[in-house]
Amino acid sequence: MKKISTNVIQFRGTHYEFGYHQGTLVKNHILLKNRENQWRVRKPLFSIDIEQTKHVFQEIAPAIWEELIGFAEALKWPLERVLLEFGGYRVKLDRSGCSILTGENYLIRNYDYHPKTYDGIYSVFQPTDAGHAVIGVTQKVTGRCDGMNEKGLAMGYTFMHRKRPGDGFVCNMIGRIILETCADINEAVALLKNIPHRGSFSYVLLDKNNTESIIVEASPRNVGVRKGAACTNHFQIMKEENRHYLKDSKRRLEIMESNRANSLHGEEAFQLLNGTENGVFSNLYGQWAGTIHTSGYFPSKLEAWLAIGGDQQPVKFNFASWLKENNFPISEVTGVINTEIPFAHMEKADWYKGNK
Repeated sequence: MKKISTNVIQFRGTHYEFGYHQGTLVKNHILLKNRENQWRVRKPLFSIDIEQTKHVFQEIAPAIWEELIGFAEALKWPLERVLLEFGGYRVKLDRSGCSILTGENYLIRNYDYHPKTYDGIYSVFQPTDAGHAVIGVTQKVTGRCDGMNEKGLAMGYTFMHRKRPGDGFVCNMIGRIILETCADINEAVALLKNIPHRGSFSYVLLDKNNTESIIVEASPRNVGVRKGAACTNHFQIMKEENRHYLKDSKRRLEIMESNRANSLHGEEAFQLLNGTENGVFSNLYGQWAGTIHTSGYFPSKLEAWLAIGGDQQPVKFNFASWLKENNFPISEVTGVINTEIPFAHMEKADWYKGNK
């Protein structure tokens, strides 16, 4: 068992200022030292083209490009290295799990991944130059693996497969762009149909004006859109894209769908996913599929929940109040996780043999 903490970062200002602020926070952080060690044995299977990446960002999310510039200046790094670590374009991702359940005014998500990849950052950012304010969990610092914006649009994604990646944005940067640039489900679906996708993921979308969520199945080759309340790790439209082994993905989906038939309230849905004995929470940390956090988003009242580890009572964030400049009084969320694998934001966590 390991005690884990996630830092709560709150910031209001321009994207450049936010990038510079994040750069100063991680400059001497063990997270960067771990990633530097990881690159020594995990060579990138992609190239960084600064001008191409800049062009794509300026077409889709120019303010985030300014954030990356601020990052580079704070760290005193060449831009190419910042794009390698935090750019979210043309990046290879490993396998993971994740489960999402939605209902009337809630989106609950289990984030299942490897401890050595975890940022340990819960970000609340209100830009003063462009884009919507967003609350959510970071991935690769600049990306968001789940979150909600001030317009009441909530988003989470689930991994599908690693087959035949393309040139494009990775899931966490797509999640960030959705939340910062889209006001509702319709705008998010339009963006997902047009943005270039590096990998294959399902994006679950819920906004304050819809009682049903939309699931967008996206790969470098195609995008499909369907209604649905539960999502795990296989496509239901683009079945030709699926992996061969789907037993665990289908098992978790069946558990969520059968429980949803009982018209779960948000708190019940949260405990279904966060409870370690309910069949959705995963302890497969060494297989890149262990549940690290459970998050909840409630679009109509702009409230967000977060729990680290299983069998937890969530910490609740009143995002509506924060938007009125009432900062949250807490600086971290803590929990306990049943693994001895090191977490990248807390301890040495390289990829050398014997440190798995």
